[in-house]
Amino acid sequence: MSSYWSRIVRDLVPYTPGEQPGLARLIKLNTNENPYPPAPGVVAAIHAELGAAGDSLRRYPDPEGGALKAAIAHYHRQFSVTREQVFLGNGSDEVLAHVFCALLKHDRPLLFPDITYGFYPVYCKLYDITFERVPLAEDFSLRIEDYLERDPARVGGVIFPNPNAPTGRALALDAIRALLRAHPRRVVVIDEAYVDFGAESALALVREHSNLLVTQTFSKSRSLAGLRVGFAIGQPELITGLERVKNSFNSYPLNRLTQAGAIAALADRAYFERTRADIMQSREELARQLDVLGFEVTPSAANFLFIRHPGYDATLLARHLRELHIIVRHFRQPRISDHLRVSVGTPEECAALVSALQYAISPTHRKEAAP
Repeated sequence: MSSYWSRIVRDLVPYTPGEQPGLARLIKLNTNENPYPPAPGVVAAIHAELGAAGDSLRRYPDPEGGALKAAIAHYHRQFSVTREQVFLGNGSDEVLAHVFCALLKHDRPLLFPDITYGFYPVYCKLYDITFERVPLAEDFSLRIEDYLERDPARVGGVIFPNPNAPTGRALALDAIRALLRAHPRRVVVIDEAYVDFGAESALALVREHSNLLVTQTFSKSRSLAGLRVGFAIGQPELITGLERVKNSFNSYPLNRLTQAGAIAALADRAYFERTRADIMQSREELARQLDVLGFEVTPSAANFLFIRHPGYDATLLARHLRELHIIVRHFRQPRISDHLRVSVGTPEECAALVSALQYAISPTHRKEAAP
């Protein structure tokens, strides 16, 4: 610990991102990346923006991201979204960082689930935000009544992913609507990083609820984790607050190539629908096969499965998979230390995972692994 560090740095426990190892022939199922490449037009748009000599790179990008905001608003026109209701950031993590600073720092505690995205408590610590963890049910579902019963005068705001991470369970739109009505003067943030894989989007509620902010990302369903594109949609009052923080931090969060690629990704709806349908089909087949092997599989509306085997230690299973160059996510924290989160890969990758797990729980492997 350095004497040069400020107090806030000394007290921080940073978020630990999913591992990005450089192993050869790796089946990487630990960070919920899309197993398919981005839409073909994305690469073409990036090359076009770059130009033959890369001359565009000497110019700053549009600090407002106007063309991308317009494209996002048009894409979600069924929800009457306007450009003025869109906020952009360098991945949804940066969007959320600005959300915590601009909208969720109040005298009363922020509420979020006890099992959820690990960045939430990190941001609270970074921005000195009081928070309370609200326990999920035994089946990892979010009990909306636990939030509805809270005295609004003692709540500073609410945030949770829908579907939740790392569990994959989704909350129905009616439950979110009830939450918004119960806390009309508190900001409610619905983090929809995985919404395209089977959940209902709360964007349908933005027009009627001024306290609702919905965040999404291009990293998962658009296969653009490497470009870092996130956005939020809410009524202009919330967006203005976010813009004030963003322009006090970094006026140019999205570069030229990123903006061009994101616009192209939105334009190819057919590719998007096809690949997300393939992932959802693979998820259901993978869940069925794991169930046959005796795994408990939490119902998922995301591009991953949250699993445990009652007869086998999750640490040992993850270690066995790594030996076969298959990596998954193991969270060593209360209530879920016996679970693994498995990203849905291609059919071939899912088949390799099932085969490896089948061997890991077989009597033959247990005998070989015995000291």
